[in-house]
Amino acid sequence: MIDLVVTSAVALLVTIDPIGIGPVFAALTRGSDPAHRRRMAVKGVLIAALILFVFAFGGDFLLRALGIGFPAFRIAGGILLLLLAVDMVFARPSGLRSTTESEREEATHRQDISVFPVAIPLIAGPGALTTVVLMMGRAGTDPLLAAAVLGVLAAVLAATLAVLLAAGAMTRLLGVTGTNVISRVLGILLAALACQFVIDGLLESGIAG
Repeated sequence: MIDLVVTSAVALLVTIDPIGIGPVFAALTRGSDPAHRRRMAVKGVLIAALILFVFAFGGDFLLRALGIGFPAFRIAGGILLLLLAVDMVFARPSGLRSTTESEREEATHRQDISVFPVAIPLIAGPGALTTVVLMMGRAGTDPLLAAAVLGVLAAVLAATLAVLLAAGAMTRLLGVTGTNVISRVLGILLAALACQFVIDGLLESGIAG
């Protein structure tokens, strides 16, 4: 169980990336009053939590409905997370966990940014959704392991909310360089985890081994 908890914590912290989201949220809410920033942070995290928990419980059913085997999903998810890891190591913006230029421009004209871009794609992006389904797949039918994964997800979301509420102060403290250093270190860990997902998928499919 400890191995699954640690793996889930690392994967979710990297793909959701609370520290990386902080500066983006601070920029999107620049000029807003504190009450509005708090409201957007709480609402955005709650909506993202709903989406992620729905995927956690319904991801396996969705895969079966589409005729996709879990080994194939492990391989595809591992490749997707590896691409994200490469962007993190080189400190490049990634559409897997951030908004595009056109999306950022659209968001600046919105009063309510909780659904887009805060909940989707900043928090519940493709990388986070993929990770949740993969981690629940590792838990299998063991309710205790599944509860552990969901507990880790809840803890990461709580940490994300704390970062968003303190986004302005954290951005000033870390700066661009500090944020990039943390992102690069986490990117290396995610790259190794992504490769493990691909290896596991190949072994389960019978292609390798």
